[in-house]
Amino acid sequence: MGGGGRGRAGAAGMRLPAGVRERVAAVHCGAALPERLRLYDGWADRYEEDVAALEYRAPHLAAASLAFAFPAPPAGARLLDVACGTGLVARELHRRGFRCLHGVDGSEGMLERARSTGLYRQLRRCVVGREPLPAPAEHYDAVTVVGALGEGQVPSTAVTELLRVTKPGGFLCLTTRSNPSNLRYKAELEAALAELERQGAWQKVLAQEVERWERATSEEESTQGTGYISGVVYIYQKCPVPPLEEG
Repeated sequence: MGGGGRGRAGAAGMRLPAGVRERVAAVHCGAALPERLRLYDGWADRYEEDVAALEYRAPHLAAASLAFAFPAPPAGARLLDVACGTGLVARELHRRGFRCLHGVDGSEGMLERARSTGLYRQLRRCVVGREPLPAPAEHYDAVTVVGALGEGQVPSTAVTELLRVTKPGGFLCLTTRSNPSNLRYKAELEAALAELERQGAWQKVLAQEVERWERATSEEESTQGTGYISGVVYIYQKCPVPPLEEG
């Protein structure tokens, strides 16, 4: 892309308030876990305002993809929203008929905001990737991880723990970003996803690349001079997959 395209990307990033760019950069800078959790606690009150400025589409895209894949009316399905943040994914799921929502997050500040939505039946603190999920095996009809599978956040090795708490035939909805600073992580994640499929642990239902995932916070992170970064929604179904009903 020529200099004009890069200029547009830089301008797009610069139009974001400096505070938004700084807060996003801070949580992705590779800080040690206690410091990162402290940053999320401090960000909780402004988080939804900031992601609105970023035009962050992952919660909407993930919920829509999961609802499309889900074979039955979702009202009775038990769902775990991992790294639930302030409840953005829960709002989107609720609009699509999901009612039995549980959430976990490592940040008490984020959990407090999620609690205030009234959309979760259960919320627990859990640092995913560092400790087991607070649930028995094969407990959930669906598990979501939206926005947290990325460099310096939830490690790609955590996908086996997500599988553990999912019922056979249940769905897992995962997202990651495709911006330059996350490409190494994305490759590691996709290798882990493919290996679990090769082992027969789950099967891929969907992998959807989305160009305008959210606004780029810097010229370097922009996709082809658009001023946005791209991302991916993955849907997997845990094996054994139940047979289709006749009739």
